[in-house]
Amino acid sequence: MDAVAAVHRQSFDDRLPWLAGLHTPEEDRAYFRSVVFDQCELWGIFGGPTLAGFIAFRDGWIDQLYVLPAYQGQGIGSTLLDVAQGRCSDLNLWTFQRNATARRFYERQGFVEAELTDGARNEEREPDIRYVWRRP
Repeated sequence: MDAVAAVHRQSFDDRLPWLAGLHTPEEDRAYFRSVVFDQCELWGIFGGPTLAGFIAFRDGWIDQLYVLPAYQGQGIGSTLLDVAQGRCSDLNLWTFQRNATARRFYERQGFVEAELTDGARNEEREPDIRYVWRRP
């Protein structure tokens, strides 16, 4: 759990520096312990002894997909996404509109834009986008 929370925080802060520090490491661990680990199926990929990336998903939704910055661009995110796509016939996910790297990644993986919001419904108050993928 600690490794998953650490990957999340490091990756989140790297890609979204304007939102860095939104939560403490203790709050991250508590969230993963009480929500993500309880509600989602988790898969991870290690780079040696280091957790390089993970995905947390449930029926129809990807709740988390993060890869450490040093491991990005090596196919880890695609491999993790393949797991969820192999287990679900359709998937939804949210990402922030300003996260151009994530948006390009999901669009390359066959996700299409389904909804744009002004961010009023998310904790960060950051405009976001919901993507949808359906198995062909």
